[in-house]
Amino acid sequence: MKLWGGRFSKSTDKSVDDFNSSIRFDSRMYAQDIRGSQAHAKMLGKQGIIPKEDADLIVKTLGEILADIECGKVEFTIDAEDIHMNIETILISRIGDVGKRLHTGRSRNDQVALDGKLYLRDEAEELFAMLIDLQKTILNLAENNLDTIMPGYTHLQKAQPITFSHHIMAYFEMFSRDLSRLADWKKRMNIMPLGSGALAGTTYPLDRDFVAKELEFSDITKNSIDGVSDRDFVCEMAFVLSMIMVHLSRFSEEIILWSSNEFGFVTLDDAYSTGSSIMPQKKNPDIAELARGKSGRVFGSLMGLLTMLKGLPLAYNKDMQEDKEQIFDALDTVKMCLPVFCGMLKTMTINKSAMEKGAKGGFTNATDVADYLVKKGLPFRDAHAVVGKMVAFCLDTDKFIEELSMAEFKDFSPLFDEDIYDAISLETCVNQRKIIGGPAAETMKKIITDYKKSL
Repeated sequence: MKLWGGRFSKSTDKSVDDFNSSIRFDSRMYAQDIRGSQAHAKMLGKQGIIPKEDADLIVKTLGEILADIECGKVEFTIDAEDIHMNIETILISRIGDVGKRLHTGRSRNDQVALDGKLYLRDEAEELFAMLIDLQKTILNLAENNLDTIMPGYTHLQKAQPITFSHHIMAYFEMFSRDLSRLADWKKRMNIMPLGSGALAGTTYPLDRDFVAKELEFSDITKNSIDGVSDRDFVCEMAFVLSMIMVHLSRFSEEIILWSSNEFGFVTLDDAYSTGSSIMPQKKNPDIAELARGKSGRVFGSLMGLLTMLKGLPLAYNKDMQEDKEQIFDALDTVKMCLPVFCGMLKTMTINKSAMEKGAKGGFTNATDVADYLVKKGLPFRDAHAVVGKMVAFCLDTDKFIEELSMAEFKDFSPLFDEDIYDAISLETCVNQRKIIGGPAAETMKKIITDYKKSL
């Protein structure tokens, strides 16, 4: 007989048990379920809703069940449907009628909402640590490449000279926003739903604030219907995970380009590359490619969650069981990608000469030529036109701007003088951009130092 089977005259069909059960995927929440039940039992005893000695026995036995689960001594069953009913069934099998008191003043509806929040909160702490490790790796790469000049791009066309330090720190900023989103998510998520019951609360004198304090929630839910039907926190987590994967995917795309023979900006370590079964010369950036590909999987989880929720009437509906597999898979995917991606970055070689050579082509100093003329008094639009003609001339004559003779410079504008050569060297182009946010070495050094302190 199932724990809820009193109203039923016959057992559910085996296929229904299989279809209805979630233990195959929600069993991972066993620690959170036990922690929530212990807090609930303590409160029941404190309030005199059940005898204090019964509450103490329940708390003690739940702790023993937790230890047994972690030692592999417990086998969950499909008949008990989910992690909540499995643990309660085990509890009753060990302490009999006392165990049956645990569910007083509680529904699986508010219990599952609680477990979901506790589980995701624990997972968020792991994500914090992984993202910070990735940021530390980026900071080290940036600090070691303050003077590594490379071309910056717009439209995947060479635009202006920057440094590898400046470029890679753009990803630091992206992952900083991810950390901020996680922290912001926790503020909204960290509201305790237990005490909402099935949807209308309970007549028992529960001390919800006591349970919230025990479980480190910042507040309690104020509407029991919303308490059991809210899955915003799951969708928001899926969105945060999706944004992390967007950033990993963009980064991966650049690693893939940079490691190609056409770019040659980086060389991936053998330990983070794979070969071809037929082409012996190949060294493939599979880690980056997989991270890029797995982003779609996480995005799919977000869309699945939103679609599952969009038409549900209040309050709880069985559809909401579908939130688990989606968010668990998204979490597992991101947590798989972050450490291996971090390892790939730590071990890759930066080919400084190839980057500098890339910056010398494509007229990346053209804007600085225009700025030179502006500083000599020419309006920017006129300077822009002059430099455009110079670039066309250089293309026709197969020259770079810095290779033009002074006579050729003068043909385009009498404002050019010998100081033009220093003004448009790659080093000057980079290091004169000292404004906060720019690539100058002294600016980047200060920013990196500040971020190191904040981490």
